Amino acid sequence: MHDSKTLKLAQTALFAALSYVVFTFLQIKIPVGAETTSIHLGNAVVVLAAFVLGGPLGGIAGAIGMSIGDFLDPVYAPLVPKTLFCKLMIGLITGLIAHRIGHITESDDRSHILRYSVLAAAGGLLFNVFADPIIGYWYKLLILGKPAADLSIKINFASSAINAVLSLIISVAVYLALRPALKKSGYFLRIAH
Repeated sequence: MHDSKTLKLAQTALFAALSYVVFTFLQIKIPVGAETTSIHLGNAVVVLAAFVLGGPLGGIAGAIGMSIGDFLDPVYAPLVPKTLFCKLMIGLITGLIAHRIGHITESDDRSHILRYSVLAAAGGLLFNVFADPIIGYWYKLLILGKPAADLSIKINFASSAINAVLSLIISVAVYLALRPALKKSGYFLRIAH
């Protein structure tokens, strides 16, 4: 039992580190007035973590890794609470659809796995397309008192949508490529739904 908990902790930490690295070093920053948004692949790691670890651990890993990335970047540091919430929700929604509804780890039907992987990724990422800009808008306006929030909301919707499409394609492709090795290793017997 202890080894299983240690393994899950190590895997969660690995995905947290991966989401931090991918978000921090594989992003294109886009200045929007005094604000900045970015195109990045960090959300793809959150979705992949939810596929591999299950929704709760995948969401926690992404929330921690990307929040650390925000915290260490002065441009994004004030947005850490929003990042924690949104990335956790990406993982939870993706995991719910993939594992609880679609049962992708138990199926051998390739079309079923593809369909539910795409639906799960789309569900988690679609939440983020709307939640990230809207929460960011209200957070900037009410908490930080920045009237420039009006200027950035449209750009943030666009960048969130671009991030979602890229993340969906990459996370599903990587998961489908890794899935045979995960299944062969018996990993699916240990997954936390």
